Amino acid sequence: MKAVKEFICNPLPTANCHASTVLPLPDGSVVSAWFGGTKEGKDDVDIWYARRDDSGWSEPKKLSRARTLPHWNPVLFLRKNGEILLFFKVGKKIPSWRTFVSTSKDGGRSFGEARELVAGDRSGGRGPVKNKCIRLSDGRVLAPASSESKGWHCFVDASADEGETWKKSAAVKTERTAPILNRENGYTANKIPMIQPTLWESAPGKVHMLTRTSVGRIYRSDSEDYGESWCEAYPTCLPNNNSGIDLVAVPDGTLFLVSNPVEENWGERSPLTLSKSEDNGKSWETVLTLEEEKIDSEFSYPAIEYFNGSLYITYTYERTNVAFWKIEP
Repeated sequence: MKAVKEFICNPLPTANCHASTVLPLPDGSVVSAWFGGTKEGKDDVDIWYARRDDSGWSEPKKLSRARTLPHWNPVLFLRKNGEILLFFKVGKKIPSWRTFVSTSKDGGRSFGEARELVAGDRSGGRGPVKNKCIRLSDGRVLAPASSESKGWHCFVDASADEGETWKKSAAVKTERTAPILNRENGYTANKIPMIQPTLWESAPGKVHMLTRTSVGRIYRSDSEDYGESWCEAYPTCLPNNNSGIDLVAVPDGTLFLVSNPVEENWGERSPLTLSKSEDNGKSWETVLTLEEEKIDSEFSYPAIEYFNGSLYITYTYERTNVAFWKIEP
């Protein structure tokens, strides 16, 4: 395995950063975006992005929709026509996030003025909530979504017109459990709280998701109809510390997952590992430790993509930088 690690910019233009996204492009360049400001949730937090080519990473640029509202969770997506969409959330309270999208027509060098993805939506956000969209075998785009209004719920948004309009699925059902108190909003749930799914399609119409939960375990749900409906979510063998995960399926069907393998609700966000599955997610093997375990350290919210034989990974590094890996597995 050949692997190269670097930082996007050292130092970054803001004191704090989080929630990166990564997109390799056909010309060999790479685009990444994240949110940054004085601290997560503060009014000066905006979306930042940078582009990497043979000369290295460009200076980060800022994208802002509102001057006095925090920005969150950018997600990049490549359209068939070569345009790049940059989705992100805006709002002080997560349950009432609005989703915006901006378009780049020059390979990620610049992005135009952002528009609201679903006009008037105040449900906590539509489109991708943290992880990338996938293109299904029937050509549609599927976005992994979730809401944190009156509990944590996963769903998907589907688009048949390259991200112009979206159709929301029903929430994925979860098993009943003892009451669980969410420390962020004080809401008590009687079902497994799940957010921030990551998606893959194993065969035409057969779509799957892994989800972040607050019960120490990654959960999974499956669809037999291109994401129109989903089975009740069930636990996997994978530990989860109630922090973000992401995976990608490569052409031979192998899955690569980046996560913090910590079985504790709100546990340490360290170590950060790369695992693979060759049986469609039934079993997993750790193939690389991206960051070693350190007390009170944070290596979190990974994003992973695949292009032309290589894996591309970004993640939060101690909330002060965005780390980037290119790996040839």
